[in-house]
Amino acid sequence: MKVTDVNLAVQAVRRSQYPETDLPEFMLVGRSNVGKSSFINTLVGRKNIAYISGKPGKTQTLNFYVVNQSFYLVDVPGYGYAAVNKKTQEKFGKMIEEYLEKRDELIRVFMLVDFRHKPTEDDKLMYNFLKYYNIPVTIVATKVDKVGSSKMEKNKKLILDTLDLVVGDDLVLFSSVTKLGKEEILKKIEDLVVETI
Repeated sequence: MKVTDVNLAVQAVRRSQYPETDLPEFMLVGRSNVGKSSFINTLVGRKNIAYISGKPGKTQTLNFYVVNQSFYLVDVPGYGYAAVNKKTQEKFGKMIEEYLEKRDELIRVFMLVDFRHKPTEDDKLMYNFLKYYNIPVTIVATKVDKVGSSKMEKNKKLILDTLDLVVGDDLVLFSSVTKLGKEEILKKIEDLVVETI
């Protein structure tokens, strides 16, 4: 798939603000510093469509990016960031939960984890939360370029063992530096978009 057109269409905090279309949607979740903005920018081939901040916890709304007028990438606030107070974290949680419960257009979640480390308790909670809603998930292991080839299999196994993926869910290794995984994810999106037409 070639991305020719992308823009931030809607920033929503509640259901009434979601885009009124029937285009398929792909939600992006992950810890605050896992590289979601870099993932979006790499995927769509733009330098700064998603704002990369030196300070985690910048995304505070559901951001709907419309791509090629055929699907949305929906970026949600990152989790597990201590500097965001508890009340704000709860608000983010409710916002994400409302989206998961009510949004028929959502067809898959890309859950980003840091390939360098074992998935955190927050990562495990998020994966189980998504499974509670029976939403298909692709785990995207970011920052793969920072791991030596001798550790690749070990780190991959650690992620799969920790999250214990259900049948139908999968893992893609990704790097915004080398572009590893970009084509695989775009192909996955393309196939799913075609299925919904």
